[in-house]
Amino acid sequence: MNNLLTGKQGEAQAEEYLKDKGYEIVERNYRYKRSEVDLIVRQGNTLVFIEVKARSQNRFGHPEEAVNDKKRQNVLAAANQYIYEKNWLHQIRFDIIAILNKTELAHFEDAFG
Repeated sequence: MNNLLTGKQGEAQAEEYLKDKGYEIVERNYRYKRSEVDLIVRQGNTLVFIEVKARSQNRFGHPEEAVNDKKRQNVLAAANQYIYEKNWLHQIRFDIIAILNKTELAHFEDAFG
């Protein structure tokens, strides 16, 4: 399957999961320069920046393993810009949602930052 399509479907699945858990979706695919945050959600007074990784199979490892240092730095750069733009003065957190074959979803809270 096309990687872009797998990614978009994964983001939609992650969004539904988060809504079901009571999170408020604030932004989708927030971009700053070359950086992007897949989902920005709110849980009470905490703003959560979420990287979604979806794979159709795990022959190259688990999806969450694809969030390397460079990806983390990109998410942090975009998050810092978003925090500045919105003048956010409360808690923040960085999570990863890993989806494998559309059936297995793992939510790693406070995964980096």
